[in-house]
Amino acid sequence: MKSQLDSPSRGGFKLLRILVLLLVLLAVAVTTWQDRYRSTRWREPLYVSLYPIAADDSAVTLHYLDSLDASRFQAIDLFFRREAARYGLHLLEPVKMRLRPRLQELPPQRATDAGVMATALWSLRLRFWAWRMSGHAREPEDIRVFVLYHDPALTPAVPHSLGLTKGLIGVVYAFAVTDMDGENNVVVAHELLHTVGAGDKYAPGNDAPRFPDGFADPNQLPLYPQRAAEVMAGRRMLSADRWQQAASLDEVVIGPATAREIRWLR
Repeated sequence: MKSQLDSPSRGGFKLLRILVLLLVLLAVAVTTWQDRYRSTRWREPLYVSLYPIAADDSAVTLHYLDSLDASRFQAIDLFFRREAARYGLHLLEPVKMRLRPRLQELPPQRATDAGVMATALWSLRLRFWAWRMSGHAREPEDIRVFVLYHDPALTPAVPHSLGLTKGLIGVVYAFAVTDMDGENNVVVAHELLHTVGAGDKYAPGNDAPRFPDGFADPNQLPLYPQRAAEVMAGRRMLSADRWQQAASLDEVVIGPATAREIRWLR
């Protein structure tokens, strides 16, 4: 008799949980649409806050972060200014990088075997964490990029970085050595473009740039070697079966497919 009386209440509680989840997902969808619209109008600069984080307690990493200053990231502003001018964008400074204070807490990690629901919950956790870490900034923050620096002697290969349109958040795994500042900036620019709608343009199996969208100039004659790398491929094709990681943003361009995705081309 008791279980029969309890059954409707349990059913009602379940329906309430589903309703709350649906309302949360609806709010996320609306916010994502608003962020997407606002971040790709290109009527005013996008203010990008970069938050450095030590991914390990190596003395190399800590010394690197102690010496970090805003000048390390000026190349990103210059890259977007140069590429915007090539596409005739009527905005002198489309991106403005701002170095924020170092954070002491790592972002939530997504499990390698996460399914659709687990990934959705992780995305919500990441957005909440990002808000908690940076929600009290006095200056405007359109995009937040959290850069986890590693000592390459301890971590010679880092996980894939990511950029989310939902929440306009980037998580970059970088190396704490000045010789790799240029490569780190390429990754930051790549993930920043993910947040405003650009997709990857390399093959997932071997990371080779996809033809034609992953080539800086697919109409170049002769086709190889490519003179530059497309930013969403991140590598310059040397021959039909050889490619090379871009060492700095001086070697990178925004290709037409990416320009269309971020609404620089109509």
